Amino acid sequence: MFRRAEEHSLLSALLDGCCAESNSALVLVEGAVGCGKSEFLETAAEEAERRGALVLRAAGAPAERGHPLAVLGQLTADAPAGALPPPPAPETAERVGSMRAFAAAVRELSTSVPVVICVDDLHHVDELSSRYLLHLARGTRRSRVLLVLAGSAHDRGADPLLRTELLRLPHFVPLRLTRLGPAAVRAMLPDATDGEAAAEAESGAESGAVAEADRLYEATGGNPLLLRALLQDPQARPGEAYAQAVLACLHRCGPATDELAAAIAALDDLATPAHLARLSGATEAAADRALEALSAAGLLAPTGRRGLRHPAARAAVLDRLDPAGRAALHREAALLARASGAPDTAVAGQLLAARHIGEEWALPVLRSAADQHLAQGRPDRAEALLRLAHGACPDDVLRAEVGIRLAAVAARTDPAAAEHHLAAPLAAAGAGLLGPAALGPLARTLAAQGRIDESVEVLERLAAADVHPGGGRGEDPLDGLSAFPRWAVSARAGAPADAPAAPPARLPRTAVHPAALWALPVEPEESTAARSAEMFLRGATLAEGTVEPVAQALRTLLHLDGAGRALPWCEEFAHRAALREAAGWQAVFGGLLAEARLRLGDLAGAAETAGEVLSAAPAPGGGVLLGAVAATRVRALLAMGRLEEAGAVLARPAPAEAARSVHGLAHLRARGHHALATSRFHAALGDFLDIGRHMKRWSLDRPRVLPWRTDAAEALLRLGEAHQAERFLADQLTTRDAADPWVRGTTLRLRASLREPKERQAMLSRAVDELQRSGDRYELARAMADFGQVLREVGEPARAAMVERRAWHLAGECGAEALCERILPGHTGEGAAAVDTADAPDAGLVASLSESERRVALLAVHGDTNREIAKKLYITVSTVEQHLTRVYRKLNIPGRQGLPVDLHPGVPELA
Repeated sequence: MFRRAEEHSLLSALLDGCCAESNSALVLVEGAVGCGKSEFLETAAEEAERRGALVLRAAGAPAERGHPLAVLGQLTADAPAGALPPPPAPETAERVGSMRAFAAAVRELSTSVPVVICVDDLHHVDELSSRYLLHLARGTRRSRVLLVLAGSAHDRGADPLLRTELLRLPHFVPLRLTRLGPAAVRAMLPDATDGEAAAEAESGAESGAVAEADRLYEATGGNPLLLRALLQDPQARPGEAYAQAVLACLHRCGPATDELAAAIAALDDLATPAHLARLSGATEAAADRALEALSAAGLLAPTGRRGLRHPAARAAVLDRLDPAGRAALHREAALLARASGAPDTAVAGQLLAARHIGEEWALPVLRSAADQHLAQGRPDRAEALLRLAHGACPDDVLRAEVGIRLAAVAARTDPAAAEHHLAAPLAAAGAGLLGPAALGPLARTLAAQGRIDESVEVLERLAAADVHPGGGRGEDPLDGLSAFPRWAVSARAGAPADAPAAPPARLPRTAVHPAALWALPVEPEESTAARSAEMFLRGATLAEGTVEPVAQALRTLLHLDGAGRALPWCEEFAHRAALREAAGWQAVFGGLLAEARLRLGDLAGAAETAGEVLSAAPAPGGGVLLGAVAATRVRALLAMGRLEEAGAVLARPAPAEAARSVHGLAHLRARGHHALATSRFHAALGDFLDIGRHMKRWSLDRPRVLPWRTDAAEALLRLGEAHQAERFLADQLTTRDAADPWVRGTTLRLRASLREPKERQAMLSRAVDELQRSGDRYELARAMADFGQVLREVGEPARAAMVERRAWHLAGECGAEALCERILPGHTGEGAAAVDTADAPDAGLVASLSESERRVALLAVHGDTNREIAKKLYITVSTVEQHLTRVYRKLNIPGRQGLPVDLHPGVPELA
């Protein structure tokens, strides 16, 4: 029995009095459903039998209420043969003499053995049996007879006067079993002891056990039956056992309770007695009684709330209804909620549960409730309501407006679905059906999805209407999408003044070009833009209205300040999106994280991150945004030499919208790189030139973001078109981004292939320096591989060997096995580690190098001569020689060939 020490002590005293001292007693055990009355009765019977008493058991039942003397028959049948007279015939059963005769027989039986009579469910005992029990209680006051009766505190049964008559007897003992308190629930946990519970209660200390007990109490209200069932469910989380216990409690509360419980579950927070009566067809008085019984059993929510205590209890009640009946119940609840002036969120919840949109007021209520749920941070609920509202729209115009809103909300969880939701609004806009109030949000949503051409077309329609979107004056439909002040963004998408102009588009006078969201900010000092982006990110929260500005800030940091600075911010916002279970936002920030890792040369990390994003998406590989993430994975796999895997990812068809989206450019580039890797050079060139045309047309031509010229040059070199390749590379070095180390380093590496060996050596040396500064280890490894090759050509095999070792090591760190094989054939796989670590100095010795020594050693590893090192560090050749001598001595190596290939800058400035 649940730990009821006081009640158990009283029972023991009464049993001792009956068995040892010939004191009779009448115990009436009452309590709410599930509070342990039957268990207490069974405990009494077992204790009595242990003391040598004769126990007679019986129980009332709803089906036997109309059967006279049914319970009396159970008692006589439970007695030894012939000890008690059988129930009298119906024509004599109501005579007082028959009742006295039964009591006398029990008294006679008690002279030889103590008699304990246990009757359960007194409220279900038939009326005639209850009268016999009353006569028995009166007639055995001086006998060794203990009468233990158990019944509901809220159901008086067939004879409502029985309890009153029992109260008048002098040996009457009332016993009320209540629900367990939080401390008692804590004591019921499997690993708890009384001492632990008392110590925690006294100290008030918070612990895992106390928190677990609070959770169990919140789910059960201290109802012993519910608690026992909950502890049987896996990890004590409401499951099948808990649900069955809830239904059992409701059933035992009475025949009318089932219907009232269904009404309570449907109404939930609206479950007032008046509403319950209207929904269930019961009287208010009956509803009040049912609520009292359910509250006593702990099934209802605590004070201050309405409805059932736990969502799992509500689900258990609703799930047993047939679908049509359940929908009808929620439909009636929606009408009742609307008529009573309930909040739109409550009414909409009932409409959603009923899937009912037949009321003329349903659409505005659903839209209003969706907005409120969004404001309260419940986007999943808002999306469900908008989906229902979409079906309630009477015409294409309203359906388009709801579809636009639904697309904006769905972007949080399913980017492919968000893109699909705009198909109908775009068709309506193309047919001239949408007004300014819908065109503005449509253009904004398209711009946020990167669908620039379509956004421009919508804005042109808005301009043709010559009305400010939303009816306001001077409003920009794209306002709020950017992380930067308006002065940082040009109406021409942030293009420099000397950039080729995009084809003119007639946009609203106050509108910024949709491509501005995807442009790097235009500022006199790009470092200022990077600082602005980081300051914005420090104070940014993740919400529906901040995703696009945060993404723009991350792109700015990634391309203007380097992937190393952007990486932790990308990780942070990807983590925040994951915590919110927002798969769409994870695609945005996870895609940027994968791009940052790829830009740092972390090929395996980039492929893995992009793969995780694609796997987490509701529709893997679908939509233009996920296509861009897939493109990052393809480029990483290609660099790792995994061509078949890359081809499998590319084999998924790209959506038609990709061709007019900035995300489609990433797909084109990945497809072009795959074509290069599979010797389809003309196809690759076509993809890269397409990228260039789009970027120029949108005024987004920034090699930092997408270096299409170097890609095209590489394809041209494979085709033997050296002159054309040189033209593209020279053109890239005249762009705004020519001074960027990554842009300059990758361009110089390719351009060097067009020069004679001596000039190629100098150009590759500069490329290595630039790429070392950029932080891209993969591109650095490619440049060093080329540098080692040219050193061999000019007759410097020793330097070449050292540079190639360093290049091979970098390529291995990146996971670029194909590049490793090209640099040092036959040394990939398990043999790589042996080559890499052969005669490598101890890490502790490397750590002993000073900053100056490490700086000189690093340049030596990159293949620079002493004179070149001196020139780069603005020191004398003699100083370089002295530093290297100390390095050799500290590392215990004979010379340059022994320098560790995994040497990295000790401080940021060394990069």
